[in-house]
Amino acid sequence: MRHPVPQLSLFSAEARPPSITDLAGLLCGPGQIVRFGAGDQARLSIVLADADRAGPVQAACAAVGIAVSPVSTETGATAVRSAFRCDLVELARAWTRGAVKSVPGEWQLDGAALRLWALAAGCPDERGGYLLTLDPHAPQTHLPLIAAITRLGLSPARAARGAALRISGARRLARLVELVGPAPLGVVPGDWPRYWGRTTP
Repeated sequence: MRHPVPQLSLFSAEARPPSITDLAGLLCGPGQIVRFGAGDQARLSIVLADADRAGPVQAACAAVGIAVSPVSTETGATAVRSAFRCDLVELARAWTRGAVKSVPGEWQLDGAALRLWALAAGCPDERGGYLLTLDPHAPQTHLPLIAAITRLGLSPARAARGAALRISGARRLARLVELVGPAPLGVVPGDWPRYWGRTTP
């Protein structure tokens, strides 16, 4: 029996070469981007829930030409941060209104950005689902991000604890795995989206 090709496969992480625009995936989570001085430079940073993700996040950023370095926050958490750079300005303009983080009005989430979101701010839960952390300090981004991920066919639920989206169900988990691709080097496979079952066409 011949299975149809999934319509959303063109949105998978491997569908196109890496781009600076993929870093929007970090901003879906607790990432921050700020402009400096006259606004002709910007800096990207994100606090990581798991310090072991610093290396893989550095590698993902380096793949699009952005160098980031690990730093410790005042609370002892691990973050990665870029220098102020001219090539981050367009991303900053798109994702801020004034000094407030904002999801661009016509932004299209794809597998490449989703992969970075999962890399920096994703983890499995204890019920077979997968959690994608939102920015607790930017609640205005939550509903637009729910809409964006729903358009990818993932239809998330709000997690009961904290600011996070939960992906569950056989079809949605299979779609998530398809979109984000295999676990990056340095990420424990058990921490990456996975699906043990088989979908029915």
